[in-house]
Parts: sequence; C-alpha cells; structure tokens
Amino acid sequence: MPDRAAILAEAARLRGQFEAAGALPVETAVLQPAGTLLDLYGEDIRARAYITSDALRGEQMLRPDFTVPVVQMHMAHGAEPARYTYAGEVFRRQEDDADRANEYIQVGFEIFARDDAARSDAEVFSTFHALLAPLGLQPATGDIGILMAAVDGLETSERRKAALRRHIWRPRRFRALIERFSGRAPVPASRAELLAAKDPMAAAGPMIGLRGLEEVAARIAALREDAAMPPLSENDVALIEALLAVRGASEDALEQLRDIAVDLPAIAPAVTRFAARLEAIGAQGIDAAALPFEASYGRTQMEYYDGFVFGFTAPGRPDLPPVATGGRYDALTRQLGAGREIPAVGGVIRPGLTLELGAAT
Repeated sequence: MPDRAAILAEAARLRGQFEAAGALPVETAVLQPAGTLLDLYGEDIRARAYITSDALRGEQMLRPDFTVPVVQMHMAHGAEPARYTYAGEVFRRQEDDADRANEYIQVGFEIFARDDAARSDAEVFSTFHALLAPLGLQPATGDIGILMAAVDGLETSERRKAALRRHIWRPRRFRALIERFSGRAPVPASRAELLAAKDPMAAAGPMIGLRGLEEVAARIAALREDAAMPPLSENDVALIEALLAVRGASEDALEQLRDIAVDLPAIAPAVTRFAARLEAIGAQGIDAAALPFEASYGRTQMEYYDGFVFGFTAPGRPDLPPVATGGRYDALTRQLGAGREIPAVGGVIRPGLTLELGAAT
C-alpha cells in the first residue's frame, strides 16, 4: 500500500481533475451527528461506524462518507445548479476482515441539477470512466430505481411496500419478505400463537425495555392487519424474480426490461430513463450498449442511491474493494432538505487504490 503522503498527493490530483470539470472544493466535519445517519440507515449502521458522544452534542460518528454532509450543506446554503468536489478521510469499522482498511482517503464529485438527469448521470459516469481508464478497470452499472418502481407497482398494501422498499439494500431480508408476503414461508409458530390470542398481553408480565404498551399494541395490530392481507400473487413474485435476474450487456438488459415492463407497467418510466441514460453515455464516446448491467447491482453497499448506480473494480483482484462507486440519490436530498429537494448524482474514488493499481500496471 502506498504511503500516506503519496495518497494525499494522488487525492489532490484527482480533486484537481474534478475542479477542472467545474466542481467547487468543499470541506465537511470529521465528526457527524449520529442522529441523522441513524434516521437514514437505521441501527444497522452502528455495526460499521465509529460512534462516540459528548454531553452537549450527544452521539457523534466519525464520518462514514461525504455524501450526507455535502447534501446537508447544499440543501442549507447551496445555489442551483451546483457541483462539488472533496477529499479526506472516511472511517468504517471492519469486524470480519482485518486486512480491510478502517480509515482511508476518499475523493468525490457531485452534481446537483434539475435539468436532464440522464445527461448528469452520463457526465458523472464518463468523468470517472476517463479518469480511471489507464488502470484497465472493469465497470459495472445498475439501476435501483427500476426495482423501487417494481415494488411500488405490486398489488399489496402500502405497509408491505414500505417494508420492501426499506430492505431493498438488504437482499436477504428483501427475499425473506417476498417469501413471507407471498405465503411461501410458513408463519412462525410463536407469531401464529400471538395473532390467535384474544388478549396477547394477558400473560405478558411487567413491561420492561423502552417500548410502551401502546407501541406494542400498535405493532400487534399491524401484524394482524398484515396476516389478513391476501398473499402476493405468483405472477407478481415471478416478475420481481425476473427483474432481479436481469444482467448482461446494457443493450440486451434494456430489451429484457422492456419485455418485463409489458406485464409490470409500473417500471416503464424507469426503463425509459435507463434508455435515455444509455443514449447520453453513448454521446460521451463510450460504448454504452456493451456496458455491463445488473439489476441487483449496488444493493449491498449503496444504501442512499435510488436510481443509476455504477462501480469500477480491478479484474483479477477480488481482494480489493471497488476503486470507485457512485450513483443517483434524489430521495436523499428530499429526506435532508426540510421540504426542499433537487436531483443529484455523484461518486467517489479511493486514491490509495488507484496508486496501488497504477504501480502494478
């Protein structure tokens, strides 16, 4: 691994490239309020973030990424349209692999613009593509928005759709919910007994923990409401499975998605956006039709993206994480905007990896 001085110099070089593309350099605090990140990602983020606290500010996290604070900064003070770049440390706990870095430098590029999302997507992707071209990396692309649209189009309750949307980035939980909502998975005996009881709280004993009686009762009522819902149809389940199986060259994937959209029209607008993005990427001089596409790409590490996603990895180096990742995160600006929102897309590069791979070429 290159030394820190070399990595910082590479980070400065990459940030300079983004500045040349019109981005304004910005800085964010290393300590971030934990409440915002917990609201966005849930308690799961505690497993991969460093958390501390003080008497005045409460829980704080060592910055796990730059995107959230940059979005907060823009929504509070930024003009439109806007472009930003940044460089600095991010921190990720590693509990399973001691060889994976828990602190590393990240360089990013973000675009906030209301007009022509396909063009913004293409510009960000092509900028990263050009910067990383000398390293011979393998690109990957996907579109979380298509799966989100498919969930919205299911014939089921809003409560079930909300649960599925919440777990799109957790494939195992998402699959378990599909199995449960379709009736394929048996109801656990303990839950069946709870739902069948005339008064589930009769033998509950004294209340302990943070949840009150009203909250527990509301949860039981929600479980009963869900149990009374008809299962997801086999056709809907088959369409979700067909969508998740789409992978291959982007041109072929587009045709597969258009076929699925005939039976699942809710995804048609998202598929149209995919086609427009491919055209815009092609206009940047990239063979967009041949770009690898996978409908499930990004579902395990890109929790705030809700549209186009991409990454670049080193062939033959499965020991290395992605060198660069990025995508569209319109919903994040809505969540952090206090009533305001703006379409946004961006990505990050790890300069330590670009140096390591560059030395090997």
